[in-house]
Amino acid sequence: MSRPTSTGLSYSATVSRKLVHRAAVCEVFLTDTKRESNERFLVAAQLPRVHSYYTDHLATPAAYDPLLLLEVFRQTSILVAHEHLGAPTDNKFSFNDGDLAVLDPAALLIGDTPGRALLVVEVEAEKRRRGDLVGVTLRMGLALDGRDAASMTMTIQWMPPKVWTDVRERGRAALGLDSEPARAPQAARRLLPASVGRYSPHNVVLSESAVIGRELVAKVLVDQSHPALFDHPLDHIPGALLFEAYRQTALHAAHELLGLSPHRLTVMRCVAAFTRFGEFEMPTICRAELVEDPDRPGVTFRMEITQDEVVISTAEIDLQCATPIGRRLVPETAPLAVQVG
Repeated sequence: MSRPTSTGLSYSATVSRKLVHRAAVCEVFLTDTKRESNERFLVAAQLPRVHSYYTDHLATPAAYDPLLLLEVFRQTSILVAHEHLGAPTDNKFSFNDGDLAVLDPAALLIGDTPGRALLVVEVEAEKRRRGDLVGVTLRMGLALDGRDAASMTMTIQWMPPKVWTDVRERGRAALGLDSEPARAPQAARRLLPASVGRYSPHNVVLSESAVIGRELVAKVLVDQSHPALFDHPLDHIPGALLFEAYRQTALHAAHELLGLSPHRLTVMRCVAAFTRFGEFEMPTICRAELVEDPDRPGVTFRMEITQDEVVISTAEIDLQCATPIGRRLVPETAPLAVQVG
């Protein structure tokens, strides 16, 4: 995907909150956008150097979180839909699938000023209903301070509020649930933050786990008071929380199955699909199965999230050393000479 040398985009203020579906101004990262053609758009974003959720990681050196980039991509897809593709601002959006890849980990290192991101967005496919555009697949590239850093392909769709309400009520009725979602039950205890690469217990989304053969199984904690994952009231478990559950389960599994330290690992790629809404009242389980592939440079997990043993999402995650000092991962107890070999 070619990147323009001059854009004229502004980084002086964020876009309107309603154009990216955020309630808090501090959770809006996009600053400007413009159309280059009918199917190609540019978006500017500023990345925060400090954030209670996105920079709460043990990994060193400090780097921008791949899931912060995911949120920037998510906001970009909504902004482009509203500003350039004619999606009404009152429509409800669903995230169907996404393929996030970190292209250059060194480009994500946090510097002395907030990161300036430039995103190039191209429409790869359209979904129409009776001639109206109701969804798109977008191919996006993100350059950070002039360096290509990440890419994402994402499929989204949107619908009027009345249609959304009908879809949600029918889906909940089929599960024997009331039309109005109840609050999620709170777990008695979260996993220790260090076990999933975090400092703060408030950012831990797993409540307990167990190793079963080559798998790690964990219960997902749905904390609707979390200011970033639940920036505004929702009627279902958001994709951002499920991505975080995938990440934390993979980090925890890497330690429990392979002896790798979570603070040395970062997400290099995450491919996920969402097939059903996650309901607050139902227990949510995340599973990570180790994939043995000697041709891959890191550790790969095949994953799924279920409710009442029904799969609501699937994913595959690649983890690698946060600091690229070697070509392969080894147990944290191994001698340094082996680790850097």
